[in-house]
Amino acid sequence: MGGGIAQVAAVQAGCKVVLVDVKQEQLDKCMGLMDKLLAKDVAKDRLTEADKAAALARITTSTDMSAFGGASFLIEAATENVGLKLDLFRAMDSVAPSGAILASNTSSISITKMAAATARPEAVIGMHFMNPVPVMKLVEVIPGLATSEATLADTLALATAMGKTCTQSRDIPGFIANRILMPYINEAVQTLYEGIGTVEAIDTSMKLGTNVPMGPLTLADFIGLDTCLAIMQVLHSELGDSKYRPSPLLVQHVNAGWLGKKSGRGFYDYRK
Repeated sequence: MGGGIAQVAAVQAGCKVVLVDVKQEQLDKCMGLMDKLLAKDVAKDRLTEADKAAALARITTSTDMSAFGGASFLIEAATENVGLKLDLFRAMDSVAPSGAILASNTSSISITKMAAATARPEAVIGMHFMNPVPVMKLVEVIPGLATSEATLADTLALATAMGKTCTQSRDIPGFIANRILMPYINEAVQTLYEGIGTVEAIDTSMKLGTNVPMGPLTLADFIGLDTCLAIMQVLHSELGDSKYRPSPLLVQHVNAGWLGKKSGRGFYDYRK
């Protein structure tokens, strides 16, 4: 999702962006995808060729986190792993200038816990984008226990400049969107596990019965089953309620490497 965040920051907000990843090939892939997406916008007259070129020129890439040395606003978008996030926030805190805001795109992990790993807890905040970032309008903004009003105001202003609509959530596991969405997806997986309906029957029932654009199992495949499982594990461990226990079938799919669309197979087979 980091590439999508970089895109809306450069295109909509007009910001200079430094995109950092540990793998250069991932950065190259990200920039290539961004070029294709913006080319589609040009073809549909949503963007001029000059605007596209200017936006891409505002983005630089690096495999060295010290490239954040001149940044005023950092957004972390790593996988949902608590240990990894804490390590990243310590590293970001060590390289970011005094006064810079450190935001996390986490979809479930405590902002307060990440803030406590830094020397600037008042400048740490949650900024949960929806995937795909250039298309989805929502950003959940989550202040931690120590987040200052100035940090919150600056974050809301940046998200608005990116063309997003903001909602504000308390720093409670899952926040708003995933506190509702992930148990829904997990229950759909459990319904499949118990043999109540097929993949197609479950998705069609929910798609046509509740007038949503895609069924819960299709949506899970697009999100990534590993991400769904990680969020359910956070909900289950942090809230302690058995209703958040991940379905055994979800665990089994992740163990098999069937992570959804990104791996070629999830509840549907994308290898065809």
